[in-house]
Amino acid sequence: MRNRLLGMLFFCGLVVATTASANEPGWSGTIIARGAQREQIEATNILDRPYRPLHFYGNTVRRQYYRGRTLPNLRDVVKGSAAWILRW
Repeated sequence: MRNRLLGMLFFCGLVVATTASANEPGWSGTIIARGAQREQIEATNILDRPYRPLHFYGNTVRRQYYRGRTLPNLRDVVKGSAAWILRW
């Protein structure tokens, strides 16, 4: 009985985590935006802007809003690094 309850709680946690992260914006490899891209980013609500490497304030605000915590996890570090590297 206890294993079933723990399994059900784990499954519900996965469903909630997947649903919550589905609305999060993705990662952009651009660190310093210029020209039209910069104007577009500035015209977008901070919660809807893409995560960008080295943009600590905006990324923290989005993590707090979407996940309820401010500290990045390993997945954020990997995705941010990959976005920055793949932009080359």
